[in-house]
Amino acid sequence: MIDLFKKGDLMIYSTHGVCQIDDISDKTIAGETKSYYTLHPINNTQKLQISIPVDSDKVMMLTLLEATEAKSILESFRSPGVEWNPHPNNRNREFLNVVHSGNRQEIAQVINTLARRKAEADLLNKKLYEQDRKILENAKTILVKELSLALKQSETEIEQQIASYLSEEAIASV
Repeated sequence: MIDLFKKGDLMIYSTHGVCQIDDISDKTIAGETKSYYTLHPINNTQKLQISIPVDSDKVMMLTLLEATEAKSILESFRSPGVEWNPHPNNRNREFLNVVHSGNRQEIAQVINTLARRKAEADLLNKKLYEQDRKILENAKTILVKELSLALKQSETEIEQQIASYLSEEAIASV
C-alpha cells in the first residue's frame, strides 16, 4: 500500500485541524497488525498524540490546500454565502454535513454565512444561536490556519482579509 502522507507532512485531520505526522509505523491492536500514522495538532498545547490507521475511511484526512485554491477560497468571502435555513436543527445538520465533507470551498461559504449572521446579531445586541456559534468557531479556526499556511501569511492577516471582504459586501448592499 502506498501511504498518502509521509513523516513530517502536514495534513488536515478531522476536527483537530492541521496536524503534523510524527511517525508511520506498524502496530498490532486486538491481534491485527496495521500501519498507523502518529500525529499531533500543530497548535498542540496539551501534547496530544493521535494514532490512526493509514487506511482509515472513518476519519477525514486531507492534504493541505495549494496557494491558488487558498486564494480562491479567501476571495469567496466576497460572495453572500449559502442560503439560510430558518430551522436551527436542520441548519445545524446541513452545516455539519458540509464541515465534515472536507470541501473547503463549501466550508468557507458556511463560515461566510455564519459570520454575516453573527455580525447582524451583534448589531442588534443579540447572540448567535449556540450551535451556529460553535460551528463558526471550530470551522473558522481550522480554515484560517490552513489558509495561513497555504498563503504564507499570519492567521491574523487572513482573519483581517476575511473581515474586510465581509464588510465590503455589507457596504455594497447598503
